[in-house]
Amino acid sequence: MTTSRNTPPPPPADSRGTRAALIFALAAERLSLYYEHGQWPTEAQGATLVADWLGRTRRSLPLAERRQLSALSDSLARRLAGELSREAGLHVVHEMMEALDPNHESDLSRALMGECERLLDEGA
Repeated sequence: MTTSRNTPPPPPADSRGTRAALIFALAAERLSLYYEHGQWPTEAQGATLVADWLGRTRRSLPLAERRQLSALSDSLARRLAGELSREAGLHVVHEMMEALDPNHESDLSRALMGECERLLDEGA
């Protein structure tokens, strides 16, 4: 993937912001699969998904870090699913998926990103 002169390169894969964003995106994916199919992806599946996502921009993280991010996203997704009604959970998933577009902002997605940062800091 090449970047144009007007598009800055993505932050390093090991930056705090990138890792928090990966937790967020993985949690959204996990919740989506849970609500659609009643299944939770494994830690290894999450780690592989992170590798795929980072590979699109020629970035990478060691397997141990990818597994840690996967575990943190699993914890967040299961906690949200346990605390929310199905209807509220589906709304949260929709909002999280929308927030994967950098042009979409919402209070809910900002709050959840803050939670991802907190989890990352606690897990470090």
